[in-house]
Amino acid sequence: MSPMSAVLLVAVAASASTQTARASEANPIGKVLQLLTDLQAKIIGEGEASQKAYVEYSEWCEERSKNLGFDIKTEKSDAASSKATIDEESALIDSLSAKIESLAADIATDEADLGAATAIRTREESDFAAEEKELSEIVDTLSRAVSILEKEMAKTGSASMLQLKNAGSLAQVLSTLVQGTAISSEDASRLTAFVQNQASDGEDDVGAPAGAVYTGQSGGIIQTLTDLLEKAQAQLAEARSTETTNVHNFEMMAQGLKDEIKFGKKEMAEAKKSLADSSGKKAAAEGDLAETSKALAGDVSTLADLHQNCLTYAQNYEAETKSRGEELNAIAEAKKVISSQTVGAEGATYGLDQVSFAQLGRRSGLSSQADLAKFEAVRIVRKLAQNQHSTALAQLASRMSSAIHAGSSAGEDPFGKVKGLIADMIEKLESEADADATHKAYCDKELAESNEKKSDKNAEIAKLSTKLDQMSARSAQLKSEVAALEKALAELAASQAEMNKMRADENAAFKQNKADMEQGLEGVKMALRVLNEYYAKDDKAHGAAEGAGHGIIGLLEVIESDFSQALAEFISVEDTAAATYDKQSKENEIEKTTKDQDVKYKNKEASDLDKAIAEASSDRAGVQTELEAVQEYLDSLAAQCITTGGELGTEGHNAETYEMRVARRAQEVAGLKQALTILEGEAVLLQSKRSERRVSLRGVRATQ
Repeated sequence: MSPMSAVLLVAVAASASTQTARASEANPIGKVLQLLTDLQAKIIGEGEASQKAYVEYSEWCEERSKNLGFDIKTEKSDAASSKATIDEESALIDSLSAKIESLAADIATDEADLGAATAIRTREESDFAAEEKELSEIVDTLSRAVSILEKEMAKTGSASMLQLKNAGSLAQVLSTLVQGTAISSEDASRLTAFVQNQASDGEDDVGAPAGAVYTGQSGGIIQTLTDLLEKAQAQLAEARSTETTNVHNFEMMAQGLKDEIKFGKKEMAEAKKSLADSSGKKAAAEGDLAETSKALAGDVSTLADLHQNCLTYAQNYEAETKSRGEELNAIAEAKKVISSQTVGAEGATYGLDQVSFAQLGRRSGLSSQADLAKFEAVRIVRKLAQNQHSTALAQLASRMSSAIHAGSSAGEDPFGKVKGLIADMIEKLESEADADATHKAYCDKELAESNEKKSDKNAEIAKLSTKLDQMSARSAQLKSEVAALEKALAELAASQAEMNKMRADENAAFKQNKADMEQGLEGVKMALRVLNEYYAKDDKAHGAAEGAGHGIIGLLEVIESDFSQALAEFISVEDTAAATYDKQSKENEIEKTTKDQDVKYKNKEASDLDKAIAEASSDRAGVQTELEAVQEYLDSLAAQCITTGGELGTEGHNAETYEMRVARRAQEVAGLKQALTILEGEAVLLQSKRSERRVSLRGVRATQ
């Protein structure tokens, strides 16, 4: 080729390239393809955004469902605990109410007994005061009467003495004393009544003969009054001793009843306080149960609504994804049809004035321009195959070279088949790029979802493990508390048995001691009665034995008082011991009831916890299985998604990422489009030259 031809070829190629660019800008087919490509990108972007929103919403649904599930389990456990507390406090309230009723009845009985005993003591005290006053006055009167008689007896010649000696009865003696103003008529009446009372009681030791006749013996009246004085003094001493015993017995009994009332009121106050506390706890537990039940019902309803909403969202997402995939398939099919079926029509309709590079070259005398274009296209493809290490492009360059040689020999279109090969390769690369992008999106989605599921499963396992540890610790604590309660119950039973034995022994000893004391007291009283009767009626004993007899009687009276006091103390100690035993037994019974209830409810709670632990362990095992499945799926995804070798025969080279494959395909497509542009430009020039040649031939024929 001459220098002029080369320069002209370059100028024509530049002009053709400029016109090709302008035609591409105004080409409707290109615009349609560009719009379809933009629409594809928009739909894919919408799909990615929708997928991201779906993933986020799915995660929220799953997390919300888990939280509601845990809340429901917790609320069920709280409700069961509140019910157990209500049952426990109800049992305790019933026990305390029964105890309060029993204590109130005991206190009322003790108060009634104390009131009755006080009334009896008041009457006894009044009777004793009257009797003591009367006997004291009689003793005083007799003492004065004896003194007066002794003085009168000393006056041997007095008229009073003669009257006393002539008196035939004690009544006449007293009348004589009254007449002589020795004693008052009131004292005489009192003495007469006393003597008559003694006679009516069957006593004949007052010194007067039958019929109350006085014999008038010397000294008989004084002796009679002296005997009456001693009798009155004995009766006064006996009355005072009896009063002392009665006072002591009453004080002991009253003190015992007051102690029982005091302790009973104190115990009832404590029981009422415990009853109020239990009622408050029960009311609080009932309030907690109502709130927990309300929250539980709300969470169950919320969980059902959540499942329905999440299911509806997933169904809508699946429908949108399916519709979006169908739309992308339709767009891809349309692009493929337009690209493959409109090549010829596009060139004929929107070409560069339908003038081919080859025709222009022939018209300018550049007969090797087509060879140059074909050579340049093959060279670009071969260089591209070499740079990208692609066997597919190398095979394409070889097929292009073979097609060019075969077309030239057969006189066919030298560009059509080569352009078809390049276009097919471009379509194949674009199809691979679309598939790779789809696979990349799939991998990104699956990897993200799987990693998220893995994190969720790990978190769920950690949460379940923490819950298991807490429930196991609580179960162990409850079992330890139950063991301690059972030990305390055994100790309480042993203590109660020991108390029963001690009470039985104390009561048996009391009965024996009481019988002994009563027998001894009765013996002392009998001895006193015998001695008093003897010394009162036997005048012979009034000699030397009189002083000793009175001393023995006095000693026996002291012994009687001591025995009576000891017996009263025995009775008081027995009553106090019995009250203490009854009180402690009731307290032990309440404590046993309370501990039995605690054991019952703690065993139930521990059993429920063990069941929950088994369920949680099963749940954790299930989650662990799911985690292993997710990990296995992640491993399979890693093999196909993280890195792969080149698809186009690049074995032996380093693994390339998705971004590297995108860049490589972009370079391959750009190079192929460059080769296709060169071939399309040469074809246009060749067509233009052929058209010009036909025009010249028509002009020559017209001239001829």
